[in-house]
Amino acid sequence: MDTNLNLKICIIGLGYVGLPLAVEFGKKYDVIGFDINKERIEELRKGTDSTLEVTTEELNSAARLRFSCNDVDIKDCTVFVVTVPTPVDKVNRPDLTPLKRASETVGKVLKTGDIVIYESTVYPGATEEVCVPVLEKVSNLKFNQDFFAGYSPERINPGDKINTLTKIKKITSGSTEKIADVVDSLYGSIITAGTHKATSIKVAEAAKVIENTQRDLNIALVNELSVIFERIGIDTLDVLEAAGSKWNFLPFRPGLVGGHCIGVDPYYLTHKAEEVGYHPQVILAGRRINDNMARYVARNTIKLMLQNGIDVPRATVGVLGITFKENCPDIRNSKVVDLVNEFALWGTKVVIVDPWADASEVFEEYGIQLGQIDATNQVDSLVVAVGHNEFRKLTLEELRSYVRCKKPVFADVKSLFPREAIVEQGFTLFRL
Repeated sequence: MDTNLNLKICIIGLGYVGLPLAVEFGKKYDVIGFDINKERIEELRKGTDSTLEVTTEELNSAARLRFSCNDVDIKDCTVFVVTVPTPVDKVNRPDLTPLKRASETVGKVLKTGDIVIYESTVYPGATEEVCVPVLEKVSNLKFNQDFFAGYSPERINPGDKINTLTKIKKITSGSTEKIADVVDSLYGSIITAGTHKATSIKVAEAAKVIENTQRDLNIALVNELSVIFERIGIDTLDVLEAAGSKWNFLPFRPGLVGGHCIGVDPYYLTHKAEEVGYHPQVILAGRRINDNMARYVARNTIKLMLQNGIDVPRATVGVLGITFKENCPDIRNSKVVDLVNEFALWGTKVVIVDPWADASEVFEEYGIQLGQIDATNQVDSLVVAVGHNEFRKLTLEELRSYVRCKKPVFADVKSLFPREAIVEQGFTLFRL
């Protein structure tokens, strides 16, 4: 198959990864954006993207893109790109159900000569060991004889309007040398930052999963340092700024590690490692540290509230933010929920506000009702959990008016506000 303008591409899954990809391909090729969520298809047909990754103007710029939830509409496609979520279950085991179902959908319409490219984050070997057998079984076609596969891991950063799809170098790979060239050429036609052709699908899979594992471990290090420095009685940010004066010091900050990548991907790698007989130690240690940071913040906030004479079981804590990162509506794997649950164990009422999150989605996913905090809806202490621009614009005088008790606690998880100014407002400060 040659990469030319006559290709017909199908993007399976139209979330944070799939939609921007469909839009870019839709500027040059005939593209079907496919998703099993009918409401999602309808909103996209109307020119609206609830994830806020793509504007109406950008949707309209993809003149050759159309959307469907009917698999009949994708039977004429020749290249299928799978961009469905790859979460973990309650005990942090990879959940490949969405990936298998997407492969079944593709298998039903797969034809001789077609290429199936996966972008979903997986452990090394998953494409050829899990997905390809599904494609073969459903289609009755033979891998690398009748159809081919590729892997090009997504590098989308939700909410980032600078490092967008075309500006991030793309890793590509294929199940044969020829297909690897085809896949590389296809992505090269839309990625202005260029591509990196990996030597195999497994290498490309491994490269993706270690990108976020590396970040996870670096954040775990500074999170652990923040725990140590709190006990010593020095401010973590002061230490990091001092250490950062050296040219090669890595500028990581402590925080809550949630979302669909950093808090999930390492478990895919550790799962595969254990499958081949190795029990990872450093990676899992980092995961344990990061998974406990929300509870650590809540417990330290509670400790300070008790020291200030606040009746914790009858108090109300206001939490600013529930999305997994700032200026983004994505609530997947939000660690703020762990913080809320820890407060609940102490009988503390929690009121959460978030201008970016969809209230119905938050309730459906977590059973949490978003509320309101202001001078007429006061709380006893505050936790600034997410660094939305709307929160950064608030003055400390405004925030103090949200609190009714004399000695409130202010947990500034993201260190958004000057330490001295927080104390001047009568708050007892805690920050990572």
